[in-house]
Amino acid sequence: MPFVTTTDGVEIFYKDWGPKDAQPIMFHHGWPLSADDWDAQMLFFVQKGFRVVAHDRRGHGRSSQVSDGHDMDHYAADAFAVAEHLDLRNAVHIGHSTGGGEVARYVAKHGEPAGRVAKAVLVSAVPPLMLKTEANPEGLPIDVFDGLRAATAANRAQFFVDLPAGPFYGFNRPDAKTLPGVVNNWWRQGMMGSAKAHYEGIKAFSETDQTGDLKAITVPTLVMHGDDDQIVPIADAALKSVKLLKNGTLKVYPGYPHGMLTTHAEVINPDLLAFIRG
Repeated sequence: MPFVTTTDGVEIFYKDWGPKDAQPIMFHHGWPLSADDWDAQMLFFVQKGFRVVAHDRRGHGRSSQVSDGHDMDHYAADAFAVAEHLDLRNAVHIGHSTGGGEVARYVAKHGEPAGRVAKAVLVSAVPPLMLKTEANPEGLPIDVFDGLRAATAANRAQFFVDLPAGPFYGFNRPDAKTLPGVVNNWWRQGMMGSAKAHYEGIKAFSETDQTGDLKAITVPTLVMHGDDDQIVPIADAALKSVKLLKNGTLKVYPGYPHGMLTTHAEVINPDLLAFIRG
């Protein structure tokens, strides 16, 4: 299995499919999942002739279950270790949820000066800041994230059924049809990872103010969000992010849930392709 070792000794698992001389697309997954969450996108884009790369964040999936470094700086540095190892240039970086925060930090800190990043996409992403503060009154109160921590610590296995079976994919909405395989696959990915990484990752995705990251990004950036996202509400995320980006475009999907990359891949994938080729 392919791994790259970071400067602090963490083994990061990655997938690398398609022609090595094709334009690369690198995918950054959400909490608490793995590179497998990008199956529908990786298969679509590799069949379109792209080189597709996805990695498991530290403490997630097949990467090392290390004790420390569960923060945006380490997440971005680990992604850079993969990109540097594979010498990815002119790449499109696509991040979902927490992975969107990872992309924002990656592009701001590691991507543009070396010409490694051509474009970026933030899908249902957490920036600029999820937590409610005096400066961010539209955010979610700390109690919400304390509840996520309590559920993760108390019975992670059950919580990782309840979340995808409910608000993550919008399966709790009237007339929604639950897809058991999707729920099971979410559970499978989550339970592969480390409880400590998942617990500490909640602080990373909820309390990291990425206003500065967004302002620093100059490459074309597509912000995609469903307006029925029950996990990362659009008003405090995409609608703010696009205003901070120098070269941002917003695309809102009426009625789509947080996990729209899976539930509506047939719509999202062509839109991604149009942006990448545009």
